[in-house]
Amino acid sequence: MKKKIAIYPGSFDPPTNGHLDVIERGLQLFDGVIVSIMHNPAKQSLFTLEERMDLLREITKTFSNIEIDSSDGLLVDYAVKRNAHAILRGMRAVSDFEYEFQMALMNRRLNRDIQTVFLMTGLRWIFISSSIIKEAARFGGDVSDMVPPVVYQKLKEKFPLMK
Repeated sequence: MKKKIAIYPGSFDPPTNGHLDVIERGLQLFDGVIVSIMHNPAKQSLFTLEERMDLLREITKTFSNIEIDSSDGLLVDYAVKRNAHAILRGMRAVSDFEYEFQMALMNRRLNRDIQTVFLMTGLRWIFISSSIIKEAARFGGDVSDMVPPVVYQKLKEKFPLMK
């Protein structure tokens, strides 16, 4: 029987506890999850691609059936290349829905064989995003309970004002 593989795409700049929550629950639904850092030319990253890949490897090292990768092309083409059956997306609030819905419809139009599966982020993490984490950290905010410890340490290196 063919394994059910999902791609969990994102910028992961930085990875948060919300991302980790979606990964953990995705692993309960699929035989394997490929966490793929997607290049987004509209965003300027705080962490390099290699730093983000290293952080993701570190925070997911206890999970089996997970792979960390990156891609800069069309997500559905990448999914086909990786023999994935689904795109896994986390949603925090209604504000995410419109964008995610449009992306899912476009991906479906580009390749009807790739399904999009939405998981609601756990209630603890519903208000956080990588952008909000970076903004709070930049001005010295305590984000220690919103990111894995290794990510927190790397944020402290980038933002000396952090506690």
